[in-house]
Amino acid sequence: MTDDGLRAWVNGALVEPGAPAVAALDHGVTVGDGVFETLKVVDGVPFALTRHLRRLASSAAGLGLLPPDPQVIRDGIDQVLLDPLERGRLRITMTAGPGPLGSGRGDAAATYVVVAAPAPRHELTARVSVVPWTRNERSAVAGLKTTSYAENVVALAYATARGGSEALLANTRGQLCEGTGSNVFLVSGERLLTPPLSSGCLAGITRELLIEWAIADGVDVDEADLGLDDLRGADEVMITSSTRDVQAVAAVDDRQLDAPGPVTRRLTELFARCAARDLDP
Repeated sequence: MTDDGLRAWVNGALVEPGAPAVAALDHGVTVGDGVFETLKVVDGVPFALTRHLRRLASSAAGLGLLPPDPQVIRDGIDQVLLDPLERGRLRITMTAGPGPLGSGRGDAAATYVVVAAPAPRHELTARVSVVPWTRNERSAVAGLKTTSYAENVVALAYATARGGSEALLANTRGQLCEGTGSNVFLVSGERLLTPPLSSGCLAGITRELLIEWAIADGVDVDEADLGLDDLRGADEVMITSSTRDVQAVAAVDDRQLDAPGPVTRRLTELFARCAARDLDP
């Protein structure tokens, strides 16, 4: 464990977070051939772990990897959380393991990496920027949480340079899709709107839970094809992720919003209540 509380585990053993621990020819390093999940940690417990492991398996299947071993992963989680974090961030990564220099895979065993670190609470509101690049909803990896994240890095850097804390992308059809690490929701009147999975967005765990809990609480929720004009004309905008929970958006590019609005405030409080009742919903 480092002085800042960072803890790392690789293939069955705790390691120094900054020390070499993955093979130079690991396919996750050479070509980004891997999948991952990011979870928040509350009082030493990973939130919604069952759902995250289910999605990890789905992403692995989409890449053609063997199913991840949940017991191996849980052992790694136990090791990095031996000293419980009051509030933290947990990342689970599985790659194809060592392979050839190129896109072809070898037959090596998978590489597993689990990292935990303290995490501060996000700001109450976020500023988002719409970037000029698109998400390909017909890509072979659309909707999969892969380690090939360079596209997101470029998009987020674009937003950051313009004062944003998140970037939003449309898809190739010009429809609103998602953020680099978040899903997006709009409020129109009393309706809660979000792009459908067919837009190419990730099936976010927080997105999934918010939809379930909002419907159960009587909110009118609609997964609908949305354009950028819908985004720019929405009464309220919010983004969701495993580390943000539900976060109000105070600005979309140059448009200022009164945030959090009443619907966003209601949903933020609803999510907090429901999440507090069950850490593995």
